[in-house]
Amino acid sequence: MNLHEYQAKELFREYGIPVPIGTVAHSIDGVVEEAKKLDCNRCVLKAQVHAGGRGKGGGVVVSDDVEVMKEAAGRLLGSYLVTPQTDKQGLPVHSLLVETTLDIARELYLGVLVDRSTRRVVFMVSSAGGMDIEAVASQTPEKILTVAADPVAGLQPYQCRQIAYALGLEGKQPRALTAIMSALFAMITEKDASLIEINPLIVTNDGQLVALDAKINLDDNALYRHPDLAQLRDASQENDKEYQASQFDLNYISLDGDIGCMVNGAGLAMATMDLIKLHGGEPANFLDVGGGTTADRVAEAFKLIVSESRVKAILVNIFGGIVRCDLIAEGVIEAVKEVGVDIPVVVRLEGTNVQAGRDMLLNSGLSIISAETLDEGARMVVSASTGENL
Repeated sequence: MNLHEYQAKELFREYGIPVPIGTVAHSIDGVVEEAKKLDCNRCVLKAQVHAGGRGKGGGVVVSDDVEVMKEAAGRLLGSYLVTPQTDKQGLPVHSLLVETTLDIARELYLGVLVDRSTRRVVFMVSSAGGMDIEAVASQTPEKILTVAADPVAGLQPYQCRQIAYALGLEGKQPRALTAIMSALFAMITEKDASLIEINPLIVTNDGQLVALDAKINLDDNALYRHPDLAQLRDASQENDKEYQASQFDLNYISLDGDIGCMVNGAGLAMATMDLIKLHGGEPANFLDVGGGTTADRVAEAFKLIVSESRVKAILVNIFGGIVRCDLIAEGVIEAVKEVGVDIPVVVRLEGTNVQAGRDMLLNSGLSIISAETLDEGARMVVSASTGENL
């Protein structure tokens, strides 16, 4: 789950990380009122969407004229902002962050993430702040410094000082960076975040370190421990179907093909899509219903798949380990009846009570095609999507 910049900065303030003075507004009058309250010689207006590159899309406006801010608010609020990190439709703008501007001497990048490969919380720091960190990694990887926190001892002050000196910070700045990095380490562990980014972390003309931007990704699996953070979710920034799927613990990603896939297990789902492509088809989605599949979740999965008008056939590929194949078959039959699926459905079952499950599909009286192997199922569903007789 992503947070908006203004929400992330509220957390930053809670942990003592310096941020510019500012507040969020949800209307044109609100923007004007907040700009006047700030009484700044120059203010910045930022569209609040879950995407980077807002400046390139016209979502960041800097001005010392309240009327300019008012015009920009009228243009942005209620619009869809397209950036290099969104699709062609863009993301809706419902709120704007109004902040004071600061005099910038340097721009740095500071990020902290959970690195699953090393099983550590890792800090990434770069002198190339304000740039896309992926571009920095590919073009000038030597500009990225990393340091891993020990899972028992935690982040150590000497590690922060090493980073500060490598960045050329001086005077009181190494101590300030140590405080910020320590706060980020506390935040990522206490709030169950998976990624926190400050890009850029600026050095002002008077030598202060300030988080000019803020990005926080939270681990969905831990949100039950943070009901206050879960309430900050902005469903308008997410794909409708992916959000709907998350309400039923389904992992769904919409793709561009015409063959719907319903599989249990991410690895098996990837293999299923690979075989569909091998036989000349194109998957319409990635859909992992999980190991503890139930009839209700199968029904919701079917609803998601058939809601895509481009889907011409569906492949159900389930390995019955935790849940028996006969129960899976029962769920598929009930789901097809409930949803009213009128396109070909190919089902490949394997595992406990597989024969009983196949017999149930055969005797269901529904137009469900049973396949014995995954390769056979993939071939059948590709043929069905093109209207070939099986």
